[in-house]
Amino acid sequence: MTGLASAFRTLGALAVAGLFAVTAAVPSAAVPSAAEPFAAEPSARAAPEPKAPKEFVALSSVDRTIIQEMRYTTEHNFVGEPIDGYRQPLCILTRPAAEALHRAQVKLLTRGYSLKVYDCYRPQRAVDHFVRWAKDLDDERMKKEFYPLVEKDRLFADGYIAEKSGHSRGSTVDVTIVKLPAAPTRPYVPGEPLVECHAPRAERFPDNSVDMGTGFDCFDTLSHTDDARIQGAQRANRQLLRSTLAEQGFVNLPEEWWHFTFKPEPYPDTFFDFPVARRSVAGR
Repeated sequence: MTGLASAFRTLGALAVAGLFAVTAAVPSAAVPSAAEPFAAEPSARAAPEPKAPKEFVALSSVDRTIIQEMRYTTEHNFVGEPIDGYRQPLCILTRPAAEALHRAQVKLLTRGYSLKVYDCYRPQRAVDHFVRWAKDLDDERMKKEFYPLVEKDRLFADGYIAEKSGHSRGSTVDVTIVKLPAAPTRPYVPGEPLVECHAPRAERFPDNSVDMGTGFDCFDTLSHTDDARIQGAQRANRQLLRSTLAEQGFVNLPEEWWHFTFKPEPYPDTFFDFPVARRSVAGR
């Protein structure tokens, strides 16, 4: 029996030694072997898009009758392509500006007219797109229509392009007047022949706006609201637009008959960059 017990003790010692050897050979779970490489780290989630403060609304939630022709979601603009940040053809404004537009619209409707907006809130990334385009002096694909008499290297000096825009503060709107019933405006066809924005109305790109003397976004001194060369019905139309909006607190930019800013601005010093999209103002 003594010899048998001694044998069992020897076998037990060998088993324990073997167990330690196997354990030492197994890689730690925290340190994969060469045959089992590190698992890839989960990719970092894209940063969520910024959303508008609660004071911003879609204009259509305040007034569904104002016509919207949002040019910067299309190729029919001075750049010639959809502009960064414009995800949907949607007018977004601060609520005070939207409500002021509604009040102006109510008055115009009684006279057989409607407002039509071309641009409202504009994200900073869109302004940055304009700046990049303006610095590319070789890209003049839309020159004949939008800046036929201005050299592109003068756009900054002459004030047509800037690195900041009041539109990014949310209370500025580019707007015109349409005689009711509104005729549809045909879509722009990329590559179609261009006509100067200051040409007679019958010749320039069709727009259901009343005749304002130039088209929208016309980089020309004829676009100055009180340019003396604009007379007759064209001048009367500009005055109707300006006076109607002024009654509701909008101030016109003298160099652009279409450009108005509601005062006082809720965000006079903040330039936002949330995209123009319904989800930016979801639920409002």
